[in-house]
Amino acid sequence: MTDVAMHHLKATPETTRFGILDARFPAVLEVISGDTVVIECVSGSPEMLPAAGSGFVIPKSLAAIHDARPSRIGPHIITGPVAIDGAEPGDTLEVHVNKIEFGAEWGFCAVRPLSGTIPADFPDGDITYIRIDAERKYCMLPWGAKIPLAPFFGLMGVAPPPSYGALSTKEPREFGGNIDNKELGAGSTLFLPVMVPGANFVVGDGHGVQGDGEVCVNALEICLTGTFTFKLHKKREGMVGLSYPRAETATHFISFGMNANLDVAMEKALREMIDFICMKTGWSRVEAYKTCSLAVDFRITQTVNGEKGIHGMLRKGLLF
Repeated sequence: MTDVAMHHLKATPETTRFGILDARFPAVLEVISGDTVVIECVSGSPEMLPAAGSGFVIPKSLAAIHDARPSRIGPHIITGPVAIDGAEPGDTLEVHVNKIEFGAEWGFCAVRPLSGTIPADFPDGDITYIRIDAERKYCMLPWGAKIPLAPFFGLMGVAPPPSYGALSTKEPREFGGNIDNKELGAGSTLFLPVMVPGANFVVGDGHGVQGDGEVCVNALEICLTGTFTFKLHKKREGMVGLSYPRAETATHFISFGMNANLDVAMEKALREMIDFICMKTGWSRVEAYKTCSLAVDFRITQTVNGEKGIHGMLRKGLLF
């Protein structure tokens, strides 16, 4: 039996991509099931960074990535891919978020023209830089509000299907990606369907805190470092593998639905929760459907990524 190991993956021009997901990207690190990886992530496109002399120090790793002038499609800098030895299409990758640490003493929240949930109401760009107190776990907004920090990675996913080609990191899809679900903090576990050999996990879009909806298009965007443990679940003969992300926290099981139409996203999240309940209990679909109406909370994940999100929350211990 091979011993599991701890790995460290820094954010450098060689280990990151700027806003691009593509099955053709080679892995920058290969691990085995059971290994743990500490992954550094940075946030902030050049146009979003504070000016020199502002008092907000740009991390050296972020500056080095921008100095390299990488190709860009979407808005996020992602670290990876990390390949898991033996992963094949049809398998499921379990990603446990062990720990999240802040990589900067500040983050930002911006309004961008033609973006957000009500773009016609806010046609002008506006950016606010926000200092955090990582020790006391809060940030103080310049207009006076004090908000507790609750860090998580907005983007966690595997490589998309090869037929998709190069994609923007903006839209979340069946492979995960920019889900922007605030429940996926330290202690949570994300389950992803493997689309390519190795799975090729990527992560980025650090958030210091976010409300459900992420309505203005940004959370508290900030550099984070995460510690992740990977476990590979091989597809069993005669069994249908996972085809869409699922998650769980210490208190809840979570289903996801993503679509440009929020109604369709709701339908997907509901069907995913029905399937999950049937799998766990052996109940009929109509029994699970009624149970969802009685016991599952469906929430808006985000409304700003083109593919909008709904997630279902089933409290652990309530049904099984």
